[in-house]
Amino acid sequence: MAIKKILCACGSGLGSSMIVHMNTEEILKKIGHPEVEVDHSTISDINPEAADLFVVGGDLADFVSNVPDEKKIILKNILDKNELEEKLKAHLG
Repeated sequence: MAIKKILCACGSGLGSSMIVHMNTEEILKKIGHPEVEVDHSTISDINPEAADLFVVGGDLADFVSNVPDEKKIILKNILDKNELEEKLKAHLG
């Protein structure tokens, strides 16, 4: 499945999701996928059809249990760009 849209989410849709959004865009450009759309929102906006890939912090993993594993990235540390890059590469091939 080609990933065209990534949605980063947090509890309020403002703080940590925005940080992950910016980091995701930076890493996508670095690894050669600037065409992928990235957005951020509140965890309550997540449904499996809203995006091709979802990125959330580990504290919110239970909130995305309805999303298939192949469509989500759960971060242990939302500030760790190396972790995010490794997991994005795994999903983007």
